[in-house]
Amino acid sequence: MAHLTKNPDDKERFICIYPVYINSKKTLAEGRRIPTEKAVENPTCAEIKDVLTAAGLNVLVEMNKMHPREWNRDVQFRGRVRVQIKQEDGNPCQEKFSSRKEVMFYVAEMIPKLKTRTQKSGGGETGAQQGEGGKKGKKKKK
Repeated sequence: MAHLTKNPDDKERFICIYPVYINSKKTLAEGRRIPTEKAVENPTCAEIKDVLTAAGLNVLVEMNKMHPREWNRDVQFRGRVRVQIKQEDGNPCQEKFSSRKEVMFYVAEMIPKLKTRTQKSGGGETGAQQGEGGKKGKKKKK
């Protein structure tokens, strides 16, 4: 984990990513910054951190921070992730992450591939289909 100081250069090297930036359930007015088709449904700070840490970036999670446009105060909507994309000399830490947008697109692309997501969505979809099928069957019997 990196230690953030008040040095103005650090602010340039560490970007902030709020989950709302890549949330497909949010509108542009609510704070989304990438197109809906590339965004991911309800991402969390932990998921963003996991993806970026796995990519080899220096990541710091600030759970006490909230996006100014986020009206929901629930824990799942709290937090922001600080990511170092530039070195002290101003060069990118990794060539593929030279801008905020590239980092956001990467995170939004990788979160659905996380094990926690694939297990949840896989199990959730089949469970929902079975549940709906059961309800339809009951209605027919009545």
